[in-house]
Order: sequence, then C-alpha cells, then structure tokens
Amino acid sequence: MKLIFGKLESYFHKFENGVAMILLFAMALIPVIEMVFRRLLNTGIAGSIVYVQHLTLWVGFVGAIIATRDKRHLTITSLDEFMPVPVKKAASILRNFISTAICFALFLASIQLVRSESIAGNLALPTWVMELILPIGFMIMALRFSFGYSKTLSGKILAALAFPVVLIFSMWLLPAMPYLTLPLAVLIVIAIAFGAPIFIGLGGLAVLFYFGAGEPVASVPAETYRIVTDSILPTIPLFTLTGYILAEGGASRRMVKLFNSWFGWMPGGLAIATILVCTFFTTFTGASGVTILAMGGLLLPVLLKAGYEKKFSVGLLTATGSIGLLFPPSLPLILYGISAGISILDLFKGGILPGVLLVLVVVIFSVLQGVKAKVKRIPFVLKDALSSLWETKWELLIPVLILYGIFGGWTSLVEAAAFVAIYAFVVEIFVYKDISLKTDLPKILLKCVILVGGVLVIIGVAMGFTSYIVLQQIPEVIRDWVALHISSPLIFLFVLNLVLLVVGCLMDIFSAIIVVVPLIIPIAKHFGIDPVHLGIIFIANLELGYLTPPVGMNLFLSAYRFEMSVGEVTKASLKFLLLMLLAVLIITYIPALTTAMVKLL
Repeated sequence: MKLIFGKLESYFHKFENGVAMILLFAMALIPVIEMVFRRLLNTGIAGSIVYVQHLTLWVGFVGAIIATRDKRHLTITSLDEFMPVPVKKAASILRNFISTAICFALFLASIQLVRSESIAGNLALPTWVMELILPIGFMIMALRFSFGYSKTLSGKILAALAFPVVLIFSMWLLPAMPYLTLPLAVLIVIAIAFGAPIFIGLGGLAVLFYFGAGEPVASVPAETYRIVTDSILPTIPLFTLTGYILAEGGASRRMVKLFNSWFGWMPGGLAIATILVCTFFTTFTGASGVTILAMGGLLLPVLLKAGYEKKFSVGLLTATGSIGLLFPPSLPLILYGISAGISILDLFKGGILPGVLLVLVVVIFSVLQGVKAKVKRIPFVLKDALSSLWETKWELLIPVLILYGIFGGWTSLVEAAAFVAIYAFVVEIFVYKDISLKTDLPKILLKCVILVGGVLVIIGVAMGFTSYIVLQQIPEVIRDWVALHISSPLIFLFVLNLVLLVVGCLMDIFSAIIVVVPLIIPIAKHFGIDPVHLGIIFIANLELGYLTPPVGMNLFLSAYRFEMSVGEVTKASLKFLLLMLLAVLIITYIPALTTAMVKLL
C-alpha cells in the first residue's frame, strides 16, 4: 500500500511540474506571437493580454503549491534554531497548525469569491473558472502543511485539527468574540518568528482583521486575484525566467571573462567584474538571493585565487546580491509602479543615476582593496578584450533590446519581458548550447516557477492585508500624525530612511512594497516629495535592508551558500553596508539625481 501511494505521489508531482512548465512557457510565447502578428499581419490574438494575466495567476498558484511541496516558501529566520529540542518540536507543531489553519481559511474565503463571481471575463471561459485556482491552491497547500510537514503521526493529527478549529471559529466563536482578534494575531506573529512562511503571516492577519471587523473575508482572495492579474505583473515571472536561463547557462562565466578582460588591468579589476556581473543578474531576479546562490559558487573561488581576502570577497558578493535593483528592468521598480500608480518608465529613468552611484561607491572601495591586497592585475590585451566582447554579444544585447523596445515604443513592457525570455531561451540552448533541452531546461523552469510562486502568493495576500489598512484609513491617520509632529521634509526623509531600513530587514522586498507604499504616499504628498524620487528612495533603502542585521535576507543566504556563520557574514558585509548607506543618503537629499534623467529622457 505504501509503495502504491508513493508511486501515485510521484506521478502527481510530475503532473504538477509539467503543468507549471507549460503554463510558464505559454506566458512567454503568447505575447511574442501577438507582437509578431501585429507587426507583420496587422492583427493579433484576441484577448491575448487577458490570457497572459490569468496565466500569471495560474503560474503563481501552481508554483506556490510546488513551493509548499518542496518546502521552499520565503520565511524570516526561525528562532527555534537556537532553542532546545522540546521547544523545536512545539514550535514545529505550532507552525504547521497555523499554516494549515490560514491556508484553509483562505480556501473558504476563495470559495466565497468564486461563488459570488457572476460576471464573465474577456476570455472564452468565465472569470470564476479562472479563479478556481485560488481555492484549489489554498486547499492543496493546507493539506501539505498538515500532512506533509510533520514527521510523526501525532504531529500530523495535531496539524489536521486546524480544519475543524477554523470551521468552529469562523461560524461561531470569532464573530461573537471580536476580542479574540488580537491574541490570535499574536499567535500568527509567533508562528512567523518560528519559521512559518511570510505569506502565511500576511494572509492570516488579513483574514483575521477582516473577520474581526465584520467585513467580507472574500476581499482577501479578491485582492489577490486583482493584483496578480494586473496587466503589468506578468513581467515579474517573465524577467525572472530570463534571469534563471542566463544564470543556469554559461552567461555568468562569459561575463566574468568579458569584464575581467576589460577591467582586469585596473587595481581591483576582478572585483569590478564581479560587481558588474552581479548587478546584471540582480536586475532580472529582484534580489531574491538567486544572484548569491547562482553566482557565489562561481565567483568566490575566482576572487580568492586572485588574492582577495575571504572576508572582503564574501562581503562583496553579499552586497552585490542586491545592488542592481535600481536599473531597468528591475522587478521591484515594476511592482512599486503598480502599487503606487506611477509611470514604471519614469521609475526606470529615475533609477539610472542613483543606481550608478551605488555601484560606484562599491567599485571605488573594491579598487582600494585591490591596491591594499596587492592583487595581481591582468594586462590589457585588445585582442582578448574584443574576443570576449564578441563571445558575449548575444547576452549583452538583452538590456539593449529591452530599453530599445520599451523606450522606442516598439513593444509594451510585458511584450519586452516575454521577448527577452524567448530570446534567452534560444541563445542559451541553440546558439551557445550551454543548456540541454531535455535535462537542464525542465530543472530551470521548475526552479523559476517555485520562486515565482513564492513571490506572487506573497504579493497577493499582502494586497489583501493592504486593502484592510486602506479600508481602516490608517494611511490618513499616519499622515495626520506625521504632519502634526514633523514639520520639515528633511527630517521626514531621515525618519523614512530609518523606518525603511527596519522594514527591509524584516520583510521581503515584494511584500514590503505592497504593504508599506500605501502608508507613505499620503505623507510624501503632504511634504511635496516627487513620487518618482520617493520610489527610488524606497527601493534603495530596501536594497540596504537585505544587508541589515540581524535578519537581512542576504546575510542568511550568504551564510548558507559560503558555509559561514551569520555573524561572520555580517562582519564581512558591514563596510559595504555603511558605504551604501552613505550613497542612499546622497540619493535621498539630492533629488536631482533622480529627477534629472526623467526630465532629460
């Protein structure tokens, strides 16, 4: 019997993987076909944009289902790692119980949404059919949290008790006892501290607060559906796919060779090459840690062999894991534009000079370290430099194609994202032949889907949480309080930097954008701060949040990747953090750095 269940589970896993890959590939293919048809035949695919939007929803939730299966959801560091064994067991039970309960509550809320949906969409299928992935996804995740995460039968039973408990609370207890809202919220926060996924915390608090306020809980999945099917959001999975294809192919190796051949003659030349390579990849991955995990194994040995100290090398790779967030096609900038309702193209323009400044301060420090360590330089050989440039030409065209397509008015942002994903696919598989179509590509697509699923489900439930904040007029309350106690925009900007540093180290960048942006926009308007400048300040600070102890995400990813303690990585990254902090203060108090390019272009 156990063998039969094992085989069935294996078949189901393969089915999930296959569906996810087909959906992701279709997302990339449809906009490209639409673009080609429009240019060559003056026609297109009817409803193609709406199809791609709903494919994003399905890719996100199938990816979230798989992320639950493989235990790959984004979490804040778990406190139970430092606790005795009995505490670890209790924390595990609480974590699994809360995760199951919240996913089941979101399932019930999604059922309400689907049942109430009667308006057909612009597709061949009614909207409610496309929304079915919400209850399906939340229910499968609930079952996996309850039965798949506990190793013992007693643990599985205790986690499964979440199903009847949620039903009892939703039907009788919570509506009659609103004072239970706060204790239950504290319980959710404790579960997050003990390692429950971030989306569980945001989704759970949203459901709890809506329920406690007597508002329709279906608003949470409704907001999830609204944000995940936004017309611009497909760019996130598509650009992420491009980043994964390039990272898993030989692009990183070729780029290290390219930048080293051009800058290796300078003191700190290899470090400069490392900075530029990591910056390039981070623009596509959104500082999710992919840059550190994918590039770290390649670049650390090269830096050490060249003579750089391990402390400097680890700090450099940790810092540059998020340093490309201000350059197009930065995923956080795209999401910020969606959340704040401002031009994404203006954000792309505004981020250029601040992004260059952040890169420049790290480059200057690396040059000084190169001189100090007396690192051997590579003589500049024009033939080798031109040869490496020619070898990397297809990959270097990617940012050019994106910028020319978008700013030249040839493509929409989604079409540009889809085109470069297909372009990278063709280049890495058929031109360079670094990726095997049969063995490597499925693994790459699966990794991408898991990351995308983890990110999109966070964005979705965070939007539900944000809608509650807006409903309760909390942004206006904060604005009025700030206006009463802070009179200077300079002081406000300083306080904003401090707050965003804390937010950046406690939350992932995507949920931070969705939750915090609505809170600060009314205050920034009160002080007359340019909305694009505010966006650049916001993202620049969250970049620093990845390096800010005690819980900056890049610190933990580097510790994992380089097999070091978090304390050692923190010490190695501290100088980079202080330098980047100085750059962020310059960006904050010299708005012309941001606004000049917006006006010029």
